[in-house]
Amino acid sequence: MAWPTRLVYPLPDSLTPADGAMLEPLGVALHAVDLARLRTGMTVGVYGCGPIGLLVLQAARLAGATRIIATDRLPHRVRAARALGAEVAFLSRGGDENPGILTAAGGRGVDVAFECAGENDAVETAVETTGRGGAVLLAGIPAGDRIAFTASSARRKGLTLKLVRRMKHTYPRAIDLAARGLVDVRSLVTDTLPLDAYAEAFATARRREGVKVMIGEE
Repeated sequence: MAWPTRLVYPLPDSLTPADGAMLEPLGVALHAVDLARLRTGMTVGVYGCGPIGLLVLQAARLAGATRIIATDRLPHRVRAARALGAEVAFLSRGGDENPGILTAAGGRGVDVAFECAGENDAVETAVETTGRGGAVLLAGIPAGDRIAFTASSARRKGLTLKLVRRMKHTYPRAIDLAARGLVDVRSLVTDTLPLDAYAEAFATARRREGVKVMIGEE
């Protein structure tokens, strides 16, 4: 494929092609954390622990978050969040987890919430569990074209809402973080199937049995 050289970034030998493919979601995570303007010592919520959520979790920790609370609907993703640095991780049950999140955040709510699920329940949880003057970053892509949240809660607390679209000038940083092992991209690739098994790969992704499904060489 022909591509302008100014838009091409060479990978160091320590990174595999699969690692390289993970730099795009890592870039989205870095862009989200940049928008959040995190400061050292903040408490962060990550709601939705697919690839982008798990990378946001790691990037937030590097940016200075000292308490990270995570949620997901799938038990294996909750376990992955704990393994990658979440202090507390809950199974998401339509908002039933909100009191536990508030307790884990010291009763005052998180400073910054990252919604990475693309589900309205996660948006509501982000708004309800963020403390006064906090920020909510909407990184998930919903199936439909509308989201909703309780306006009185967001208004009363004076929340800042920001929407995250892709990334902005993040590839050099993403490559450096992955190459130095400061962010773990490799463990997020849970399934790699050959090209002739593409139908199985897409079926596996739809079932959400792992975290990231790749088509390519092992």
